[in-house]
Amino acid sequence: MKSTDTIRYGIVGSGMMAIEHIANIALTPGAVVTALADPVAASLDRAAAAVGAEVSRFGDAAALAASGLCDAVVVASPNFTHAEVLRPLMAAQLHILCEKPLATTLGDARAVADAAAGYGPVFWTGMEYRFMPPVAEFVREVHAGAIGTLRMLSIREHRFPFLVKVNDWNRFSANTGGTMVEKCCHFFDLMRLIIGAEPVRVFCSGAMDVNHQDERYDGKKPDIIDNSYTVVDFASGSRAMLDLSMFADGAEQQEEIAATGDAARLQVFIPEGDLIFSPRVGFMNPKKVSRRHVETDAAALSAGQHHGATFFQHQAFTAAVRGEGPVLVTADDGLRAVAMGLAAEISAREHRVVTMAELGL
Repeated sequence: MKSTDTIRYGIVGSGMMAIEHIANIALTPGAVVTALADPVAASLDRAAAAVGAEVSRFGDAAALAASGLCDAVVVASPNFTHAEVLRPLMAAQLHILCEKPLATTLGDARAVADAAAGYGPVFWTGMEYRFMPPVAEFVREVHAGAIGTLRMLSIREHRFPFLVKVNDWNRFSANTGGTMVEKCCHFFDLMRLIIGAEPVRVFCSGAMDVNHQDERYDGKKPDIIDNSYTVVDFASGSRAMLDLSMFADGAEQQEEIAATGDAARLQVFIPEGDLIFSPRVGFMNPKKVSRRHVETDAAALSAGQHHGATFFQHQAFTAAVRGEGPVLVTADDGLRAVAMGLAAEISAREHRVVTMAELGL
């Protein structure tokens, strides 16, 4: 595809995340949404209104793929549909940005990653948190050696409960892969990216203690974790921890990440956007803490709920589609994030350490 060609986007799934993608594609030069696919007419109506122009509508991904109206497709359908939805899109040789998680089972995630390994067009796993400007700057500084050798990584997300979806499909682990897959694959992906090594073992203590207690669906109670602590040991000797609460919507900062090395500590806060650098000074010596703010484009901030990340991800994705940049988040990255989440789900359920070797990774 030439740099001057307009990229015609299709969107599969037309819920809240699809509408965020539509808003950010509208901000992306040389990109336009031409087609939507979803079996729910009311959802299609909302997404079509968000496009704000004539757009073709289809009942499923196969019909969209066969239409010839798209060059690239964003898969934003429910988690449990990804493996099925991707087949006709890949058969049509479309460029694909597949929202996280790649799939809900290890078998499906591995099958997608295997298919993507020999795929000619771009296959990109949607991991927005990598593209938040303050987080991207945090990662750059850690990789540049600002803290010395990284030994400890801590990630905290204290946020609101899962939102309402069509038929509340996200209330059950069978549909989502479990909270540690659905929500936390973002953070397991960040761990791998920041540490630059592969996980060896995972221990997670978590449960559903507050949210969804009174909800019933066909007589069944939701089964998704709403709070957890997860510790991950990496092959490099570094370790990471994730602290998750899905009932902390009053928290000042939704995300806090801290990397501690043998020379210094670096933190980043979202939505504040500040980085705090704290070098080691020795016992009883004055601290030398410095703080700086990382600005995020106002239009990007207003186009979604991920601190501008969806906008910057689309800039990188379209560059890859045009052959002007690399694929930054591969299907293999998506597979490994799913595997870490599934290891955490097993660990929380069985109250034991789970090795990644048990999952074949």
